[in-house]
Amino acid sequence: MDLALFDFDGTITEREMFADFIHAAVSPARLATGRLLLAPLVAGYRLGVVSGNSVRGAVVGFGLRGVPEARARAAGETFAREVLPGVLRPTAMARIAWHRARGDTVAVVSGALDLYLAPWCAQHGLELLCSQLEVAYGRLSGRFRGAQCVGAEKARRVSERFALADFGTVYAYGDTREDRELLGIADRRYFRWQEQT
Repeated sequence: MDLALFDFDGTITEREMFADFIHAAVSPARLATGRLLLAPLVAGYRLGVVSGNSVRGAVVGFGLRGVPEARARAAGETFAREVLPGVLRPTAMARIAWHRARGDTVAVVSGALDLYLAPWCAQHGLELLCSQLEVAYGRLSGRFRGAQCVGAEKARRVSERFALADFGTVYAYGDTREDRELLGIADRRYFRWQEQT
């Protein structure tokens, strides 16, 4: 049996989905204010001088702080059911089906949020390692629970969850520099759907 590790945004989907979920889950008034307050940070990210972790942290902190957990989870379930099916790459879904048909263990390893990835992965019978949001007293605190699941954290979580030596071959699929370490622990690596040698 082999292990297949898939990044989500841009690998399984046609584009990044974080902003789409924020737009779906955050009130219009808070979105408008957030656009103004966070514009310099977003501009810095686009120029390559601010990290994706910093931007995601600021957006979560402003947009989701104080939201009741039940409401956030309901928004995630709706997003997984109604939005994600329209942005899935047929190539990715076919490759996931190929791995599952072989009896491989298939896991999504993503910096995306558990609010929508957990219901989506459950629907497709996939394991999940991803960024999670902290909850305090039934509400989102506006912080991540632990480190965001990007870069070296992806590889660390995979090694913590799975005994890699128990698998015949480890496959990994990614599309950005945040996936390099994930690809680095695999025997067969696919970057933007091209196998790397």
